[in-house]
Amino acid sequence: MSKRDYYEVLGVQRTVTEVELKASFRKLAMKYHPDKNPGDHTAEIKFKEINEAYQVLSDPQKRGAYDRFGHAAFQNGGPGGGPGFGNEFGDFMSDIFDTFFGDARQGSRRGAGGRERGADLRYNLEISLEDAYKGRAASVTIPTSVTCEVCSGTGAKMGSKPRPCPTCGGQGRVRAAQGFFSIERTCPNCHGRGEVIDDPCPNCSGAGRVTRERTLSVNIPAGVEDGTRIRIAGEGEAGLRGGPAGDLYIFLTVKPHPFFQRDGADLYCQVPISFVTAALGGEFVVPTIDGQDARVKVPEGTSSGKQFRLRQKGMSVLRTRDRGDLYIQVAVETPQNLTRRQRELLMEFDRVSSKDTSPESSGFFARMRDFFDGISGSAGRA
Repeated sequence: MSKRDYYEVLGVQRTVTEVELKASFRKLAMKYHPDKNPGDHTAEIKFKEINEAYQVLSDPQKRGAYDRFGHAAFQNGGPGGGPGFGNEFGDFMSDIFDTFFGDARQGSRRGAGGRERGADLRYNLEISLEDAYKGRAASVTIPTSVTCEVCSGTGAKMGSKPRPCPTCGGQGRVRAAQGFFSIERTCPNCHGRGEVIDDPCPNCSGAGRVTRERTLSVNIPAGVEDGTRIRIAGEGEAGLRGGPAGDLYIFLTVKPHPFFQRDGADLYCQVPISFVTAALGGEFVVPTIDGQDARVKVPEGTSSGKQFRLRQKGMSVLRTRDRGDLYIQVAVETPQNLTRRQRELLMEFDRVSSKDTSPESSGFFARMRDFFDGISGSAGRA
């Protein structure tokens, strides 16, 4: 059976550049790699075919010979011949191998003795708005893995210790030849740890860690907001076989407040006032987030929705001594459940009132009459 043209195998023209040739080979090598097509005999054949083509065309001398004589140029020595070729191709294929397995290799790397960093932990903590204002120390109880106190994290029974894995020589990985490649894989005997334990610790079954509940004190600074994350280094899950511990992340949720609404460092509060206070003026007392009282003066003729600003009466600003402001919005309460005498007084007030007493309502209805009168006049003229 005659061989296919090497340029055709790699899907390129004879004028292809070195960069274009390498890119085409990389794409095809990924597509037909045996590890991506397990059990596919056709893919394996194509993979070997594109490797053979690239071995020739990537070498300037061999490519020149192939362009002049075709496959006959290599009938005696084959494409693998030639001084220095094997190292160059091996270096390039090592790059391809990293493309396939780089992330997995990085993810499986462990410290000496199979020590692995412990996982990070998350704890959700709900606090009050007052706690967010002044800050506090909170205690949290977390079920987590801690270093086994019997074997001190080694995983081996007391009086013994792990020994280097005889399969991988303590490297955690083994190499196996596969066609043109030397493939590196996780050691099947020690599972990448590089060590084996003949006598596992009975307390932790060889893991080097056990599950326990721990109570920690967490410092919540003043001024934190909903969703703030606090990192406590080294307080996460214990590492495997004496590896470093992960971190603990505290995620804060601020409970809704019955009176205050928060916007950054500012607070907002709505306060109902009586009809008389709004009309004649007066004052009221409102508690602030710091537990003190503040007096708010209401001027005569205050309308519902009027907003008053109390400076430096809002929330603390994180990591500063500043404070936001407190905004008080008044809502004028309409009198209800009136007695007969109260109704008489209000009716009398209505009889003696003028446009100056209720300028907004009087002006509104006057503008509305003028608007509809204008529409009616225009329709009549039409």
